[in-house]
Amino acid sequence: MNGWGKILRVDLTSGACSARPMEPSVAKDYIGGRGLGIYLLNQEVDPTCDALSAENLLIMATGPLTGTGAPTGARYMVMTKSPLTGAITCSNSGGMFPTEFKRTGYDAIIFAGRSETPVYLYLDHEKAELRGAEHLWGKNTHQTTELLLSETDAKARVACIGPAGEKRVLFASIMNDKHRAAGRSGVGAVMGSKNLKAVVVKGKGRIPLADPDRFKAFNKQILDTFQEGIKETPLSLTVNGTAGVVMVTQNFGVLPTKNWQQGTFDGWEKIHGEELTRRFLKKNSACYGCPIGCGRKTRVDDNRFAGEGEGPEYETVYAMGANCLIDDLAAITKANYICNELGMDTITMGATIACAMELVERGYLPVEQVGRSLKWGDAEALVELTRLTGYREGFGDLLAEGSYRLAERYGHPELAPVSKKQEFPGYEPRGAQAMGLAYATSPIGGSHMRGDPAYFELFGVPEPMDPHQWEGKAMVTKAYQDLSAIIDSAGLCIFFAVRNLAAKDLGVAPVGILEYLNAATGADYTLEELMQAGERIINAERLFLTKAGFARKDDSLPERLTKTPAPTGPAKGLVCHLDEMLDEYYKVRGWTENGIPTKEVLNRLGLS
Repeated sequence: MNGWGKILRVDLTSGACSARPMEPSVAKDYIGGRGLGIYLLNQEVDPTCDALSAENLLIMATGPLTGTGAPTGARYMVMTKSPLTGAITCSNSGGMFPTEFKRTGYDAIIFAGRSETPVYLYLDHEKAELRGAEHLWGKNTHQTTELLLSETDAKARVACIGPAGEKRVLFASIMNDKHRAAGRSGVGAVMGSKNLKAVVVKGKGRIPLADPDRFKAFNKQILDTFQEGIKETPLSLTVNGTAGVVMVTQNFGVLPTKNWQQGTFDGWEKIHGEELTRRFLKKNSACYGCPIGCGRKTRVDDNRFAGEGEGPEYETVYAMGANCLIDDLAAITKANYICNELGMDTITMGATIACAMELVERGYLPVEQVGRSLKWGDAEALVELTRLTGYREGFGDLLAEGSYRLAERYGHPELAPVSKKQEFPGYEPRGAQAMGLAYATSPIGGSHMRGDPAYFELFGVPEPMDPHQWEGKAMVTKAYQDLSAIIDSAGLCIFFAVRNLAAKDLGVAPVGILEYLNAATGADYTLEELMQAGERIINAERLFLTKAGFARKDDSLPERLTKTPAPTGPAKGLVCHLDEMLDEYYKVRGWTENGIPTKEVLNRLGLS
């Protein structure tokens, strides 16, 4: 087969490494990446297991387009059962690590069991070796990366955890290339629970293509479309990075503010992407083969918050900025650096601090237990509490459990902005109805990366749609969720979708991805087969959730969003009509009223 490699299994308990070929039928039906991950989890993991036990698997997987030169084709997925949510994860990252991983000849690594002592995996082309990592334990992600490059190969690439993963912070991330994060749902905590400090990859092989000439010709065509309007499209990402989205969400009244109490922030201009570019940007950075370059290499010279690194992204700016009523961009950027160095998800970190601020304000959380004053807009508290969380020190030990467990501890779980116990990204669903449905039905809990109808509702891509209308949004949400499964499985970034989709019956057709996959793999997908593969992956994930005990009750949003009207902005007076959209969504999916896939759907998708 072209486009697909082998699977490496690493038994951390015994130290044995073994390889096996990819099954052709599995490769075509599940594409790779995220799809391959859920296939393997359903084969081998008990959905009811403790996520931090040796029985859980940690799977890293690339897609058939990873590293091929397809624009945005530089992604890999991390799949496991989440310690934060109890659901699955499918955490995604880019940079240079995924391409180097793909060049080893392996599409996926399955980590099973648990090592007695800290180890790291060195994968040098097809040679896999576990090595001792005691000397790395306690090091941050930057220190770990530098040390591993010095003792393996300077041209290798590293994915690792920091102190947060070692100490099992429930939203610990896996960092690759120092600054890129597989950030959500606690994948770093699972890696830490296995005493696995890092994965170092050094590839030697070229990535084979089924039809190199066809691939090259189509790739030139797509790259030309990116270059034609690179500064304006997609979404001005090249100019101001994702932080430029602040202006869009503020204008629509969907910028989550003050722990999701409202959708507008008076200080938004101080944290907008243009301000980040003006004050801190040193240069753009891009993942392998990407023409967009949305990454921000930044430096803060402010004596209070001095530092250097990458970011922050929009989600960080919302969570640590507007959501905490903090308009100090230097502090937000510093807290972002700390998260990258210690290995933590910035969304959950910021949202958990905002939740703590409201708990203190309402008198539910004694300030003495925080160990310092904690008020809205406190930039110094943001930076200090972020550091304490990464090391589980002081009040940071409670913050390390995420906002739901913190709010529940003090008797008010309704104040946590979560679905399935995972914090939301920065789009307020009272003013963007389909986003609410996407959050509630996401297989990993609150997420926009597992299906993002904000493209329709806020950006008009590929077709505009009224964000306040809730009727008909189930079809849109399903379409984008199926599409995201294809994108994640192929090894592409979601930003590929901004320029290369065709609208179809209020859905989306992955026409560009179809052409790329067939040129790369020779699998001869039809458009119907490819779209069915996305639907298959979503239903396979839902099967895992169903066996873990999830159902309609867990496809939920806080009453703050479904019963309390938005107090400000264009969405003023609106609530999110989740229950009505859920009824429609389950019908569109062919699931029961309780959100369970029916036998008819499972049989049609080959999942029975």
